[in-house]
Amino acid sequence: MTSRPLNLLLVDDDAVDVMNVRRALKANGVVHPLHVAQGAQEALEMLRGGAVSRYRRLVLLDLNLPRMNGVEFLRVLRGDPELCCTAVVVLTTSDDERDRLDAYNLNVAGYILKPVSFQAFCDTVSTLIQYWSLVELP
Repeated sequence: MTSRPLNLLLVDDDAVDVMNVRRALKANGVVHPLHVAQGAQEALEMLRGGAVSRYRRLVLLDLNLPRMNGVEFLRVLRGDPELCCTAVVVLTTSDDERDRLDAYNLNVAGYILKPVSFQAFCDTVSTLIQYWSLVELP
């Protein structure tokens, strides 16, 4: 993997899912900075406030969030001139076709269903991080 850091922001309110992402990153030897927002509003504040570097930034977004769901978050993000180009990959349990279409219509870079088994989840996270480590993000 590249030596340039990839600044990850995980937006997920489920503590078990956050723990699984952390475990999957560790199991795959990923050392990129991981920031966690438990909701969409917190994620927007972190992005706007500079808590997550704007360089080589990738948002991993769950759609099932309280108050402001993932699709609403994407609408706000895409409407903000400072954040509109932020790379976002949806990482969710929602297999709803409407969610998938809404997400892609809001220019997500990918839509990934969270695998059920931890090993499959680790493999998915590994592939995702390897790919985004190679992508030339600004």
